[in-house]
Amino acid sequence: MKPMLNLPAKVTHNDAEALARTLTSQVYGQPDVVVVSAHQVVEFDSSALAVLLSCRRAALSAGKQFSVTSLPDKLAQLAGLYGVGQLLMPPVANEFP
Repeated sequence: MKPMLNLPAKVTHNDAEALARTLTSQVYGQPDVVVVSAHQVVEFDSSALAVLLSCRRAALSAGKQFSVTSLPDKLAQLAGLYGVGQLLMPPVANEFP
C-alpha cells in the first residue's frame, strides 16, 4: 500500500489554514507521487479545495505528481464549479497504480 495523506472528517474555513500548513509540510516526506485521500471528509466548504490546491502546489514545486482519491461527490462537484476539478483528479487513464 502506498503512503498517502488523509484529510480529516471536517475541512472548513476555521480548520483550513492549520490543515494546509500541516499537509504541505508532509508533502516533502512523500514518494514521487503524493496522494491525498478524502475518504473521511463529511463536512466541508470551499476551503477544502484551497487546502488540496495548496498540497498540489507543494507537490509540484517539489517535483512530485499529485492526486486526490475518494473525493466526495459534492466536493468533486464544487471543484468542477470552481474549475479546478482537473487539477485535483486526473483523467482515469492517467491514474496512478
